[in-house]
Amino acid sequence: MSEEANPFESLQEQVDDAAEFLDVSPDVLERLKNPERVLETNLSVEMDDGRLELFRAYRSQFNGDRGPYKGGIRYHPGVSRDEVKALSGWMVYKTAVVDIPYGGGKGGIVIDPDRYSESELERVTRSFAKELRPFIGEDKDVPAPDVNTGQREMNWIKDTYETLENTTAPGVITGKALDSGGSEGRVEATGRSTMLTAREAFDYLGKEMEGATVAVQGYGNAGSIAAYLIEDLGASIVAASDSSGAIYNPDGFDARAAKEHKAETGSLSDFDGASEKMTNEDLLTLDVDLLVPAALENAIDGDLAHDVQADVVVEAANGPLTPEADDVLTDRDVAVFPDILANAGGVTVSYFEWVQNRQRFHWSEERVNDELETVIVDAFEDLVDAYESNDVPNFRTAAYVVAIQRVVDTYEQGGNWP
Repeated sequence: MSEEANPFESLQEQVDDAAEFLDVSPDVLERLKNPERVLETNLSVEMDDGRLELFRAYRSQFNGDRGPYKGGIRYHPGVSRDEVKALSGWMVYKTAVVDIPYGGGKGGIVIDPDRYSESELERVTRSFAKELRPFIGEDKDVPAPDVNTGQREMNWIKDTYETLENTTAPGVITGKALDSGGSEGRVEATGRSTMLTAREAFDYLGKEMEGATVAVQGYGNAGSIAAYLIEDLGASIVAASDSSGAIYNPDGFDARAAKEHKAETGSLSDFDGASEKMTNEDLLTLDVDLLVPAALENAIDGDLAHDVQADVVVEAANGPLTPEADDVLTDRDVAVFPDILANAGGVTVSYFEWVQNRQRFHWSEERVNDELETVIVDAFEDLVDAYESNDVPNFRTAAYVVAIQRVVDTYEQGGNWP
């Protein structure tokens, strides 16, 4: 995989590609390609042994034209300023493509959470929450979970904010535990939107999901849930991977059993439902009907894209294809359905959680899933309309055409100030 691909430059290139099919002035376009502000801070946190350790942390607020900034917080050694800028930009267009009233934000801490105790992670999280406090709020910026964070960290941030502000504000953050104001259906949401996008894509392309072979790169929350929900549609999960490597069974394996094995042992390796092991690169180039990249960005670069054999790619991860890979797959007529639609279930159900928090009213899981399906199916239809009516080269560009136009319309209606 290419380590040189800059995700922020990839985002800007994707926006430029779509802008060719829109009537947007260069000055407005430049505004849509850069964040409004980026917080960069150093967290000085006491470890269990009494020593201090410094952690670099970021929060990028990219564009707030359509509503409060919205986006996750990730804990990963590879977090960088350009990464959070890119991810916050993708969030702008993700919320716009599914037409929910948010802008885009993203945050992260440069940390390997596996190296720290729970009490240390709590102090790191609360330290970051203290730094974020002036910038977040129910009507300002609403963070959420991302890579290596979840309900626990969101609960800590909510508690820190409410304690310092001496208030009750469950809508300050989403992805919380149910008892702390979380929403039914939030844990499955990203995987569910990936499944819904895959289902609609196969239907649109005239392909059968029953018996289709599927490879999933990245078996975390989004990838594993997408796998078993796609399996429920009659598909066969033949390969999956995590940081320990990839597993393969040409006859398919039980996606839920693989998820349980990973939860119990910490990895997919030695899962007895798979007959072979392979590398991540082998998985990405398998001859399958559907490939679901569900790990980190830039998983497939221009070189590897020449070897991808999947007929359809549905992106559960953020930015798993470089622009060069996009060009290669477009030339090879591989249908790629982009992250800003496929993994938008997370932010959509986060929106539902925020609405419930503001109303102090709780929705059933059935209602959440029904509302999510409506949002994703409607957004897919908008994407297809843009694809068919704008002569765009691929579905990603079509998605950006829809999303950028919505952001531009809102900006122009509000005008520029001062």
